[in-house]
Amino acid sequence: MEAFKLMRELKINLEQESIYLPWEKGLNLLESTLENDKQISARCRDAKVEDLWSLTSFFGYRTQTFVQAVNLLDRFLAIMKVKPKHLSCITIACLHIAAKLVEEECNIASTHDLIRISQCKFTISDLTRMEKIISEKLNFQCKAVTALTFLHLYHEVTLLHTSESKDSLSLDKLEAQMKACLCRIVFSKAKPSVLALSLLAQEIEAIQSVDMLEIAQCIQRHLKIADRELLYWRGLVAKCITDYSSPECSKPDNKKLVWIISRRTAQNLHSNYYSVPELPTIPEGGWDESGSEDSCEDMSCGEDSMGSDTEGPSVPPHLHHQINKQQTSSPYSQGVSEHLGATCH
Repeated sequence: MEAFKLMRELKINLEQESIYLPWEKGLNLLESTLENDKQISARCRDAKVEDLWSLTSFFGYRTQTFVQAVNLLDRFLAIMKVKPKHLSCITIACLHIAAKLVEEECNIASTHDLIRISQCKFTISDLTRMEKIISEKLNFQCKAVTALTFLHLYHEVTLLHTSESKDSLSLDKLEAQMKACLCRIVFSKAKPSVLALSLLAQEIEAIQSVDMLEIAQCIQRHLKIADRELLYWRGLVAKCITDYSSPECSKPDNKKLVWIISRRTAQNLHSNYYSVPELPTIPEGGWDESGSEDSCEDMSCGEDSMGSDTEGPSVPPHLHHQINKQQTSSPYSQGVSEHLGATCH
């Protein structure tokens, strides 16, 4: 009965997966774009996906949040002409939308914390407007059927039917391999069902399980996935995993967060090193509700406040932004919606 339910769920998701695929022509345009100040390139996109991986790890978000955020980002970039200066805001907005779809409300980072930790130079208002733009352009179809959806179902089906040790097929390892693949734009062109089966088959071959390989082949026949298509993506997956496993590869989830402070802040810390602050008496009453997150928008979170005096923690070295330069105006001062072209690729 459980097996029948799982296979039925696979069929339903297979019928819906094409709805949430990024526009392939738009992805091809990104791949053919050279890196410059006016257009987004594939390399720039891949770097932002690595940023997403680091941020989801920092905030303790689930893998599903990361995969959903990448799907939102790719679908949006595939249909919109985006300037590089807006890409950070778009990336964080996709992460926040995904977190609200997947995570428990108590575990969702505040918009203020997202901006502080990512060290991006935009305001809470900018982020809110960007979330609205992304949702509208994607016709409010935000919760997607992804490769992770299929990977979880494949894993359940395999463990349900195999006679071998269930510990040999690690879901955590499969998820990590999927994250590595999603950091490359080429895998956004794969059908989620095919990419997930490619990852499963590759791992089953690695652990040399004949029993599980037969199960994977049954899944392939049930979903009518062509051998040629599966072999093509398995080859790309194998190369990606090999590259990722090499010691030269910089892994986003293994990097440590560091603090970046300006020279002025460092001087202030040094001068106050031996001072003992006078702390105010702690009141015994309840929390002042006026200090809730809703009032965060009144705080100055724009480029000026995120500039030379930034003291928050940052994400890994590849996420470091040049925040020590004094800026006089925000690139978002004229509004996000004015800069984002309404025209499609």
